[in-house]
Amino acid sequence: MIALTGPVTLLSVVSSVALILVTASIVLAFVRVLRGPSLPDRVMALDMIGVMSVSVIVLTAIASDEPVLMDAAIALALISFLGTLAFARFIEQRERDEYE
Repeated sequence: MIALTGPVTLLSVVSSVALILVTASIVLAFVRVLRGPSLPDRVMALDMIGVMSVSVIVLTAIASDEPVLMDAAIALALISFLGTLAFARFIEQRERDEYE
């Protein structure tokens, strides 16, 4: 028999399942980063990894009832957004250089 440390609520079950699914999505996005046919595909996969990492932190905050983790999620979201902007600018500059 499995010993549980506390009451099992619907929120804890749903957050655990969501955490497993998001982690699997991160693995699949990492495969896209490695195998992506083009640079924009890889950039989108990296952006997805950033968004899903924020999701993992938020789900962990919900499951563990630690609101302090929300600050880390917001900081990671901002850094991920700035990284996406930098990659987009790099791709735009690279395409501009190819046409000139």
